[in-house]
This record gives sequence, structure tokens and C-alpha cells, in this order.
Amino acid sequence: MITRYALFEGTLHEGHEEAFRRDVLAEILPVWRRFPGALAIHVTFSEDRDEGAPEYPLILAIDWPDLATVEAFLAHPIRKEGRAATEAVLARHFTGRIHHHVTAAQSFAPVLDSGQG
Repeated sequence: MITRYALFEGTLHEGHEEAFRRDVLAEILPVWRRFPGALAIHVTFSEDRDEGAPEYPLILAIDWPDLATVEAFLAHPIRKEGRAATEAVLARHFTGRIHHHVTAAQSFAPVLDSGQG
């Protein structure tokens, strides 16, 4: 599986945290949910970070079956619609940049503590 991350690096305008979260879910998520070929959309809002770590008020992760599906999505017209919705929300609430990372995702179950040791 492929996961494409959009990292929203920057800061929210003072007092805009709740409005930003609301607007992302109400205005951008409906477009993201229509991305053809997407398996899952993970919208994650920052709650805390290590001291000195960069700020990421939002990290979007979309799971795809393969790179060919990602590339087809990148050429699809819905991407422009998503970009326009994103830019409208960011203009009201956010100062920073967005960068994307494509990863080959693997998932593993945690090792449960058996009480021995």
C-alpha cells in the first residue's frame, strides 16, 4: 500500500484552531473523500509536539493501492478542486507551506506484554 502525506507546516492564526478544524472537515474533506482510487483518508490535527519540533497543525494521509493509482489521481481534475478548497481555508487560518511525501506503508500489530519479565 502507498500512503501520500500532505504536511501542513506552519502556524494557525491566533484564535483560529477550532475554526480551522471545522473548515477543513466541512469544506475540504468532502472533496478529499471524492478522490478516485483512494482507500482511506486520515485527517490528523496536531495536539502536541516535542519542544523545538516544527509545527504541523494538520497532516493529511491518503492510502492508495499502488503508485499508478497515485499518479492517475495527480493528473485527475478533482485535484484542482481539492487545491482550491484547501487554499480558501488556508487563506483564512494558516501561514506556512504544504509539502507532500509518498511512502510505502506497512502496518504491524503491537507486541502485547505477557506480564513476564
